[in-house]
Amino acid sequence: MTLPTPGAPIRLLIVDDHPLVRDGLRLRLASLPGVVSVSEAGNADEAWARMAPAAPEAAPNLVLMDVGMKDVSGIDLTAALLSRHPELRVLMLSMYDNPEYVQRALQAGARGYVLKDAPASDIVSAIQTVAEGGTYLSPAVAGRLFRGQAPRPVLTPREAEILAALGRGHSSKQIARDLDLSVRTVETHRQSIKRKLGIEGQAELIKYAVEHTRDDGTPG
Repeated sequence: MTLPTPGAPIRLLIVDDHPLVRDGLRLRLASLPGVVSVSEAGNADEAWARMAPAAPEAAPNLVLMDVGMKDVSGIDLTAALLSRHPELRVLMLSMYDNPEYVQRALQAGARGYVLKDAPASDIVSAIQTVAEGGTYLSPAVAGRLFRGQAPRPVLTPREAEILAALGRGHSSKQIARDLDLSVRTVETHRQSIKRKLGIEGQAELIKYAVEHTRDDGTPG
């Protein structure tokens, strides 16, 4: 399978478990400039089958993926397809503008997220943008994703190190010993961390540290 480049033919696969949705999209998108083929899949098994046609050069290079299907999450299917076909480009199509779904889809490797109730012109723009190597978010999705997100407080490298140690369950004495600091210095850093994070008590600090420390022990 070759990567779609600007001006290259788009072989589109629509993955949605509603036949009427697929029919409407196929009729609308088959006539788009640059789209040479439109195939359909109503579930994960059909999607995998469409990705392995008899002629490899006929395999889809762009997938329009429904988020909420009955047999499998479109987000999970996206991750699975991309693990096998990393050159594939996936555009999520969804009824939901929940920021959590959007973030999970992008983490799974999707190149865009467009709403089903968006104007047809938005869906067309999204396909063209993703086919050309860009990323597309429906305006309503982008608004919800970024609205009200305050920047995280900036901790010093030492504060971040101590926060990560707290997240691993280390005491101030253990942190002081590991980092060759005095216990008083560690406690001073803890107070500074609490002030920057707007945290009052020690229990709240430990809870925050645990929730924001990655599996490898670094602050996330």
